[in-house]
Amino acid sequence: MSATTAEAPRTVSRGKAAQVRVQRLGAFLSSMIMPNLPAFLAWGLITSLFIAVGWTPNPILGGYGNADVIGWQGAATALAQAEDGTTFQQYVGLVGPMITYLLPLLIANAGGRVVYGDRGAVVASIAALGMIVGSAVPMFLGAMIVGPAAAWVIKKVDALWAGKIKAGFEMLVDMFAAGIVGAALAVLAFFGIAPIVSSLSRFLESVVGWLADNNLLPVMSIIVEPAKVLFLNNAIGNGVLVPLGAQQTVAEGQSLLYLVESNPGPGLGILLAFTFFGVGAAKSSAPGAAVVQFLGGIHEVYFPFVLMKPALILAAIAGGATGVATNMVLGTGLRGPAAPGSIIAVLAATPRGAFVGVILSVVLSFTVTFLIAAVILRASRKRDLETGGGDLGAAIAQTESNKGRSSAALGALAGAGAASPAGTGQAADGAVTTNDAVTTNDVTTNDAVTTNGAATPIRSIVFACDAGMGSSAMGASILRDKLKKAGRTDVTVVNTAVARLEDDVDLVITQRELTDRARRHAPSARHVSVDNFLSSPVYDDVVREVRAAGTEAAPA
Repeated sequence: MSATTAEAPRTVSRGKAAQVRVQRLGAFLSSMIMPNLPAFLAWGLITSLFIAVGWTPNPILGGYGNADVIGWQGAATALAQAEDGTTFQQYVGLVGPMITYLLPLLIANAGGRVVYGDRGAVVASIAALGMIVGSAVPMFLGAMIVGPAAAWVIKKVDALWAGKIKAGFEMLVDMFAAGIVGAALAVLAFFGIAPIVSSLSRFLESVVGWLADNNLLPVMSIIVEPAKVLFLNNAIGNGVLVPLGAQQTVAEGQSLLYLVESNPGPGLGILLAFTFFGVGAAKSSAPGAAVVQFLGGIHEVYFPFVLMKPALILAAIAGGATGVATNMVLGTGLRGPAAPGSIIAVLAATPRGAFVGVILSVVLSFTVTFLIAAVILRASRKRDLETGGGDLGAAIAQTESNKGRSSAALGALAGAGAASPAGTGQAADGAVTTNDAVTTNDVTTNDAVTTNGAATPIRSIVFACDAGMGSSAMGASILRDKLKKAGRTDVTVVNTAVARLEDDVDLVITQRELTDRARRHAPSARHVSVDNFLSSPVYDDVVREVRAAGTEAAPA
């Protein structure tokens, strides 16, 4: 477990390099949004329940009640104007403060933490508050700009006197430096950045408004659907649509922008078209993938099917545009982002009175996509039968290449495809099956496991991925179960994002592409790379090592 392999130099085209840069930007933007999705969900639930048109209207929590009439004491109030021009003390409630203050502050805090840890998160929050109160619109876009920027500033300021402070004065200097920098940035954000971001927000809103006024919102699907297959969806969804959707929600109570990228209908249409009209491994893999995509919200499992037959992108675009058009015509949308893009998350974010429109948008987008995909598959069926239905394994590999890293969901899809009779047939013809490829990669990666110094007993293991919520959680669950069966429940196994790794763990397990980043965050730990969190021989090696260490430590 100590050998390392040198990565062969690769020639990267300008287009591919640009795609990778956009994907990195999307991953960075997602790192600010994804950890805070529970807060978005909480805000959506509170809004759906307690506003005047909610399921259980509550004037105190919904923030629209007259305090003089209701008489509940102690809650925050603000002066408001009634329709007849008189003023009264209105309850502030939960809905307004959460979207105005809590959510932007959480986004800025997450961005600051990614750049400079806890210290960056604190300064980012201070600066973001200056921007929030300096503007009249929710500062989601501003938080995604100011948060990381403020953390970068305090990081550079700290570097100016790093190692030069007289012993005993470190805490004093650190506290005053962060406080002074935070205060200065808050004032700068209030007077300098808030007006600029407000103008930018109004411009983007005007673009969306122009598209809506000219009935062109469905045109967005021409950009969004191909971008999803190239894994640029994070940059578009979390970087543009979610912030704009939040601002629309404040003004209109809901936004259809949340459903442009997360509508599960187009993906379901393509997968069910393959279920009924596909051939070979793709046909046998599609039903399971449809369940994962529609209920689990993992859209990436249908991307390989589009890459196998690029003409299907037309079906996805038509289906996506149909969903957007349906919501536009019926005036429906979501109260918050539906993430992951599962039908369950979509329904949870649907406001009262919009269920018919939202469900219809999913059903119609599915229907249109399914019908067009069926025509395309039927038209090429004879050729597909002659060629064995296409190479699903190669399409999955291309999807992972587009994503820039391996995927647990795609790994499971590859396993399902290779386990099918058609997949076995491909192996018999001499082609490499997906299972073979995964195994080979993992063994190669296992050989490339790196260690730092002498091996020490493993007491704590951390699985790390980009977001720290999906594939790493599944990998941690699998290894935790293996250790439990081996009788070693005393070993801690958790999952987190690479950016939040601490250098206090014994073993870090990451996807191969993330190992270098993980090593920078936890230089003292041992690092293990895998290609597939769902199935890797590395786990058995770790269990054997932990079990052997326990046996040696046990008294004779």
